[in-house]
This record gives sequence, structure tokens and C-alpha cells, in this order.
Amino acid sequence: MDSNMFPLEVAVQFSICRNSVSILLLGMLLVSSVCSTRAQGPQKQGSAAQLSGGASSEVRAMTESIRALDAQIQTLIAQINDMKSEQQRALQEARNLRHELEALKAHPIAAEAQAQPTYALPERAESAPAAHPTFFPAGQTLAADPTVVEKLTRLEENQQFIDEKVAVQEQSKVESGSKYHARLSGIVLFNLYGNHGNVDNQDFPQVAIPAGTVESNHAMGASLRQSQVGFEVFGPDIAGARTSANVRFDFAGGFPYVPNGTGIGLVRLRTGTMRLDWKKASLIAGQDTLFIAPLTPTSIASLAIPAMSYAGNLWSWIPQVRVEHRFVVSENSVFTLQGGILDSFSGDTPASSYERYPSWGEQSGQPAYAARVAWTGRTRGQQWTIGTGGLYARQFWGFGRNLDSWTSTVDLSLGLGRFFGFTGAFYRGRALGGFGGGIGQSVLFSGSLADPATRVRGLNSMGGWTQLKFKPTPKFEMNTAFGQDNPFASELRASPIVPSEYSEPLSRNQIWFTNFIYRARSNVLLSLEFHRIKTTEAEGDAYVGHHVNLAVGYIF
Repeated sequence: MDSNMFPLEVAVQFSICRNSVSILLLGMLLVSSVCSTRAQGPQKQGSAAQLSGGASSEVRAMTESIRALDAQIQTLIAQINDMKSEQQRALQEARNLRHELEALKAHPIAAEAQAQPTYALPERAESAPAAHPTFFPAGQTLAADPTVVEKLTRLEENQQFIDEKVAVQEQSKVESGSKYHARLSGIVLFNLYGNHGNVDNQDFPQVAIPAGTVESNHAMGASLRQSQVGFEVFGPDIAGARTSANVRFDFAGGFPYVPNGTGIGLVRLRTGTMRLDWKKASLIAGQDTLFIAPLTPTSIASLAIPAMSYAGNLWSWIPQVRVEHRFVVSENSVFTLQGGILDSFSGDTPASSYERYPSWGEQSGQPAYAARVAWTGRTRGQQWTIGTGGLYARQFWGFGRNLDSWTSTVDLSLGLGRFFGFTGAFYRGRALGGFGGGIGQSVLFSGSLADPATRVRGLNSMGGWTQLKFKPTPKFEMNTAFGQDNPFASELRASPIVPSEYSEPLSRNQIWFTNFIYRARSNVLLSLEFHRIKTTEAEGDAYVGHHVNLAVGYIF
């Protein structure tokens, strides 16, 4: 065992003992005060027999004093019990950190596979469970075997983290009302951007649009609304499972209708889940990402929505219940099975800002069903994951008009040597506007929806994206990605009515981007990103927009 690990527990125990001794000394003083007061009682009562009727008031005052001292002693006992519980938690945290460092030194490759970024380079699985030592976690971990420099860097950061944990024992902690461990996390993200050409959204654009009558074709601005805040709480074990819950918000929920309202982003719920995690299985309930599409391109310029949205990247934050089971085939191979039911989103805008009315998918009377299988392993030191999934949902559009929404997906992540990594995801489906497909377009109408003779058909679409990552050092990386979403143009042209948030039906949307991300420290990020967006209408007109984004992020 490494002797460098002992100072952690020694420091924690020293802090604990110092606080305990202080409280015990105070308690002894109070007890001695009580005893001395009680010893003086008979003397006062004896003298009271010789004095006038004022003795009875002294006895009552003495009794009240004793009761007050007893109450203080009980309070001290309760505080000591609370401190004992805190001591046990602190020592357990110290032991866990020490074991993690020992495992990192003894098995650096396995530790690399289990490492998950806390916040920054955005993961699609926002409620991913803590890694177990017997399987590789799902996610975007693509790096090859870590270099010696990277190992040393991580060890230094872990040591700093341990020092901070010891210092925290001297401070007051934020606690939940249930007294279970709670954690506040997030990122303060500042984006400075510039656009050439017209786009649908200035600070994180998705689609290029036609030029307006009086608008300029270039713009520059800044935003803080992609900043995020998250709360996590860790509860007791239930039936052998670790319990936890989390909720996350950002400030990209729109703007108030006031002067300079673009600088006052409204708070928006992103995800919130409750979890039961066993060693090889998990049960998750809440609002979470689309688990059949777990990957997303790496971008700091687009955190409010995943990068490549409306360009082949399926995504949505959907209420759901799902189960996961991990089968450990060997030390370097894990098979994961996921399945669940989801709210049947259909992409329609709510009819009211207050009351909730059923969507076309919810009116079908059944949820959406989804499943995914994935295989994760290592070959010649390179970690890889390949997965495939599917989703089926039913939609009801009145007058007996039902249609099926479905998709099949494939995702791949692969390490390519020491410095390179490849990720990609592809889909094919129908009526997927509610799940981020078809450039937000989902159905086709032959006429007015109020006419019982009108036919409603699902729009077929397909798309995908790929990304190449170059990471020569632990602090610097470069990512290049391309994505495309392609609703079938022949179906769009043949339909007289295509419900869409855009002025014209869109048959293709392509996005290229390249970014450079530098970690000045483990919690400080700098990013420069270049976007090119090309959007084509069903009739053939195409529009191009360019976006440059400089981002500074501080993770807490």
C-alpha cells in the first residue's frame, strides 16, 4: 500500500478528533455545573427552612436551571451523534478516494476506461451512473491507453481534489433536508459569436434560412444563457442498490418580452432522474435523453442543445422509465441491454402555456417503446463500443387516423491509436419530428386536418453524423464533424401541407464544424469553433450560413 495515502485519513481523523474533544470538554463542564448545582441544593433547602417564604421561589429557579442544563446536555449528545455520523461519512470518502488512487496506479488502463467527465465535454447520457469496477461505462470514452504525462496529470489533480476534500471537513456543507449527501454542480459558460448569412438562432444555430427584407446578413453578439446548474442527491441503499437522483437546468428557455430581453434567459428544465443502481443493473425513471442515441459530437459552442441537432443527431429530453443490464463477458468485454417506455412525443407545440393537453402521440393511448443493445470491449488497448437500437410509437390524428412512428439506430465509438478517436451515429425512420429527426418535420397532410377525408402520413427520413477527435495532450483536443438530416424530398413535394416551424419544407440540412478545446485547468475550458450550415428546401433552393464561436467555461 502506498504510504502517500495515509495523510488523507490522518488529516480527516485529526480534524474529527479535534472537534470531538472540544464538544466533549464543553459537555463535561456542563455536567460538572449540574452536579455542583444539585450538591448545593440540600444546603439551600436547609437554610430555606430557617428563612421566610422566599425559599420556595429559589427552589423553583434552581429546578428550572437544572432542566435548562439537562436540555443543553441532550442537545450536545445529539450534536455528538450527528458528528459521529459525519465522521463515518468523511472516513468512508477518504477510504474510497485512497482506493481509487491505488487502482489508478495499479491498473491505469482500467481506470481510464471507468473515468467519466464530470461536466464539460458534453455527454449525451446526462444521468449516467457511477462506474462499477467490473464493466466499461457507456458514453464517449474514446481515448487510447493514457500516456505517462496524462497519468501524472490526473494523479496531480486527484491529489489536489483530496486536499480540497480534507479542507472541506473544516467548513460547513450544503445539506439536503433529508440529511443525505447532496451536491451542486454546473458550468458558467460565456459564448462570443459571429454569423455570416442568416440562421434560425444566433448563438447556437441549427438551420440556414433565407435573407429577410431589411435584416443584415451578418451579426455579432454574446450570451451566457447556455450556462447550466445541476443538483444531485445520494440516498440510502435499497435492496442492494445505490439510490440517487439529479435534476439539471439551463437558461435557454426563451426570453421575456422586455427591453434587452435577450440578455435575460429564462430558466428551463433539461433532465431529472431517479436511479437504482446495482452492480450489473440499473432502473431509471424521470426525464432523460433518448437512450437509443447515446452519443453526441463534442462541442462547447452548443450545450443548450446537442451539436448536430437537425443534422442527423436524434435527441430529445423525454419522460421515461427504463431498465439496463450489463453482462460481463470477460475482463475486456461487456454486453449491455436497455429497454423502456417513453412519453410518445410528436413534435407539436403546446396549445397553452399553463394547461397541458395531450399530444397526437399521447392521444394514441399508449407510450413509445424503445430498446438498445451494445457491446463494449478493448482490442490491442483500444476501447470500442458498437450499439443498435429501435423505437416504436403510435399517433392518433382524429377521425380514426392512426400512423406509426418508428426508427432504427446504429452508434459506434472507436479509439484509433494514441491520439485519435472516431464516433458516429445513424438513423432511419418515419414521423420522427418529436425525437429530433426529419429537421423537425414529422407528418404530411393531404388537406385540412378538420376534414375527415384528409389523409395523414408519416414523413420518412434518414440521417447521421460522424466525428474525428485528435487529442495530442490531456489538455488540448481538436474535433471535426459532419452531419446530415435528409427527409425524403419526393414526399415533401407531393404533399400540399407539411407542418413545420419553418416557412418552407426542408429536404436537407448539413452541418460541418471544427473546434479547438483547451483545458487551462480541470475546471477552466477555452474553445474556438467554426460552423458551416447548408440548408436545402424541398423545391431546391439552398441557403448557407457561417458561425464562429469563442467560448469560455468554468466548471463548478
